[in-house]
Amino acid sequence: MTTNPKVLFIGGSLNQTTILHQIAQQLPECDRYFSPFYADGLIGLLTRLGFTNFTILGGRHRQATKRYLREHHLPIDCGGKQRTYDLVVTCTDLLLPRNILNTRLMLVQEGMLEAEDWRFNLVRTFNLPRYLANTAATGLSHAYHAFCVASPGYRNLFIRKGVNPDKIIVTGIPNFDHAAGYLNNDFPHHGYILIATSATRETLKFHDRKRFLQRVKALAFGRPMIFKLHPNENIDRATREIRRYFPEVPIYTEGNLHHMIANCDMLIAQNTSAIFTALALGKPIHCDLDLSTLRRLMPIQNGGRSAERIAEVCRQLLQTPLAELNRRPLRAHFFPRWETQDLF
Repeated sequence: MTTNPKVLFIGGSLNQTTILHQIAQQLPECDRYFSPFYADGLIGLLTRLGFTNFTILGGRHRQATKRYLREHHLPIDCGGKQRTYDLVVTCTDLLLPRNILNTRLMLVQEGMLEAEDWRFNLVRTFNLPRYLANTAATGLSHAYHAFCVASPGYRNLFIRKGVNPDKIIVTGIPNFDHAAGYLNNDFPHHGYILIATSATRETLKFHDRKRFLQRVKALAFGRPMIFKLHPNENIDRATREIRRYFPEVPIYTEGNLHHMIANCDMLIAQNTSAIFTALALGKPIHCDLDLSTLRRLMPIQNGGRSAERIAEVCRQLLQTPLAELNRRPLRAHFFPRWETQDLF
């Protein structure tokens, strides 16, 4: 009697969780289970004590993920403790729990990366914990067997960072591969300037919020506006700051940012991944990032087929003995035709 392969999807932020859900939907032949993000060791202890609630390990992120899993009636195995898995899929390798290191492991890019600042250089030079550099250090664990990325531009970026090119497969990534699909939405407002803030200070980076808001005021020039706060932000503090300059402007703490971008006339942002949606839709953009660089990194617009492509890589992993994967990366014997088309 044969059994279905068991696959664990480890969510984190709501963006990560929805990406993984879309991939799981393309694997009906597998037994699929989901877990909020988790850690062991010292970080696990700090999480249980509530010290990591500002990260995807706890707080609003964990609550939102668990709520999403319940609402979609997805089988939950918190911490992957209830069974042995044939494959684990995650959107971050900044922390890797010990119980997933001895099985097939796939990493899926979740979106835009943090800038490579001094912390990134320290992490890479002295082999410090990757989470100290935030998403700038994505891919540097080298513990996964395949890494599905958004575009040829990102493939080149990860190779420059030091990721093994034989582990990288260009698939596109769900949530960022079909921007035109966001035009069909039920967000009730149109014709406004959207200001999407970022959790820069929450990741211990300098951000002059006063200067940012003054810039917003100059760019908006009295036109209708909507603010959308980043899920990681200190909402009370951010709201107080905004109200000093914009007492009546709507402030959203939840909702689909992609839909808000689809309906806006202009996006003012800092460094959110959703800038890619605005780029794909041709929206005017003012942000802290270089737009020419972002265009080179732009996720493939493949009509929403990224989850299907990533699922095919999952199948290849499941069909390849673990010992063989540990000897040579998947890319050495798996190079899909659609990736060739995307790369060249």
